[in-house]
Amino acid sequence: MLIRPARSEDIEEVLALWSVAEAEPTRTDDATSLELLLRHDPSSLLVAEVDGRPVGTVVSGWDGWRGSIYRLAVHPEYRRQGLARRLLSEAESRLTKLGAKRMQAIVVASDHRAVGFWEASGWDGQVDRLRFVKG
Repeated sequence: MLIRPARSEDIEEVLALWSVAEAEPTRTDDATSLELLLRHDPSSLLVAEVDGRPVGTVVSGWDGWRGSIYRLAVHPEYRRQGLARRLLSEAESRLTKLGAKRMQAIVVASDHRAVGFWEASGWDGQVDRLRFVKG
């Protein structure tokens, strides 16, 4: 299994992976948005690849202030094998190298598998903050 930065030619397979992995859809789950992400920060979207196809992803965004982790998703056939932990480790390493001293992860509260993963990951849940979004 290889973990590498995504390329433009991966975009349709990444979108399909997010669907089969039941990642909660957002308004940026489209080819145009992913192309913009890759143009802005070519190493931000990491894919785990098996036999040439993406089976896991994570987005590690750095804004110069804080690192953010999004779209940690693993194909159902590859779950429970440590892949999510490997992807998270790669994302954390990337963000640390860029200068991040603080990191945050956006996790869907109703996704019990995701919440369980993050609770076991060594990260702390932050219950005293609200998140506001637009769009």
